[in-house]
Amino acid sequence: MRRLATTALVVWLCTVGIPNASADPQAPTEACVQNDKRLNELSGLATDGEHWFAINDGGTKSTVFVLGHDCKVQKVINGPIDPYDVEDVARAADGTFWLADTGDNNKKRDTIALIELTPAGKTTLHRLTYPDGPHDTETLLLDKKGVPYLVTKSPFGVSEVYRPKGPLGTPGPTALEKVGEVQITSTDTQGGPINQLIGSMMVTGGTVSADGTTIALRTYTDAYLYPAPDGDIMAALKRKPTRVPLPGERQGEAIALEADGTIVSGSEGVGTPIRLVKGATAQLPATTAPAEPGTASATSGGGGGDESGGMSTVPAIGLAAVAVGGALFLMHRRSAKRS
Repeated sequence: MRRLATTALVVWLCTVGIPNASADPQAPTEACVQNDKRLNELSGLATDGEHWFAINDGGTKSTVFVLGHDCKVQKVINGPIDPYDVEDVARAADGTFWLADTGDNNKKRDTIALIELTPAGKTTLHRLTYPDGPHDTETLLLDKKGVPYLVTKSPFGVSEVYRPKGPLGTPGPTALEKVGEVQITSTDTQGGPINQLIGSMMVTGGTVSADGTTIALRTYTDAYLYPAPDGDIMAALKRKPTRVPLPGERQGEAIALEADGTIVSGSEGVGTPIRLVKGATAQLPATTAPAEPGTASATSGGGGGDESGGMSTVPAIGLAAVAVGGALFLMHRRSAKRS
């Protein structure tokens, strides 16, 4: 019965149809294969143009692996703070790494954390609290001013965006405020540890280009590029993105942007490749048009968000994807590995 119900939901979803942001057919190419057993759960990437900086999902230390473009680990930077579940990494203009200790699969953490890690191994802890209860979050975006934004991971296609209300405390906690929502609709791109109709809506990582003019979010199956000419993350997330398929990744959670506009993507698992989509940002439109119905979009939250939680902006077809995705997620939940 469960299999029949799943099949019926998928057939109905495909019949209704799901509009998506524009996509370019350019396929990723393999740069190298990551074979280091210490990086068996690659979850986040950053770049300085010469190296890739990688973090593992979870961890018992604040750790960044420095990779060459041959995927070999050249150096390991360790800090003394023991995190709960690191999920993403961002690199500030001064070279400091920001580790997003924000994973919470069971949604039970009273606080989450951001950890600053210098190249010399010095760490600073910033605890944070959500205004509306725990969330599972795998995405950190750091703007040009050093303000962190967190994007939650949701199986229902609507991810919430939070940022600190004020300066970060050490160790805090500092209160977060909800500033918007991002809607990702389902795609047919293959990949991920669960049915792609669900995985293609779940935001598993993100990054900001070094100059701050491009924002990238990714799911298990696709990347979304948002133009940010003024460096404003929330303004960028309200615009229509360009979708770049990243098919065939076992559990794609890592993404970075090179200065020349190349996407760098990676998946959990030893023996998986680091892949490139060269010149991906060249696909961005010259204009900064607002988001259109059915595309990835954001709604201004103004702190706690509007009374409807932003859902009034989700189109009817998006709601269909949300409903079906939620049902499929519950059916496949047991088969999904820890992420």
